[in-house]
Amino acid sequence: MGVRFAMDAQTAFLRSLGVEIFESGHRRWPEKVKAQAVAETLEPGATVNAVAARYGMKPNQLSAWRCLAKEGKLVLPAAEMSDEPTAFAPVVLCEPKPPQAPQPSGQSDDSLRLVFGDVTIALAADTPAVRIAEIVHALEASS
Repeated sequence: MGVRFAMDAQTAFLRSLGVEIFESGHRRWPEKVKAQAVAETLEPGATVNAVAARYGMKPNQLSAWRCLAKEGKLVLPAAEMSDEPTAFAPVVLCEPKPPQAPQPSGQSDDSLRLVFGDVTIALAADTPAVRIAEIVHALEASS
């Protein structure tokens, strides 16, 4: 009876997150839940096996989602306030542009530029990776 209760509790937990569970046992995981599970594996002391067990899944499935995050195909939720937030963000390297005229005094060229179609966003060079990932996610969601 204890095993059935644990399975029922896990099913209720997953459904509360929006995971669709079919009679066949297959599950449809929302992107937000995948990202949440991956983010939990990045917490200090966390292991893929422990997080996978919490979600009732095989560790290799969670590892596959971690790969998607590293490739920029799964955007992780913003990290809670910590000294060193962890996030993955896709980076695109472009050919260098020809030299430009010098900047007027007082302006720095230490900035990042995100280009998404006709939109260009300039950010400070020390912008945290998690913030860049949030902006990229927002741009993708608006297209």
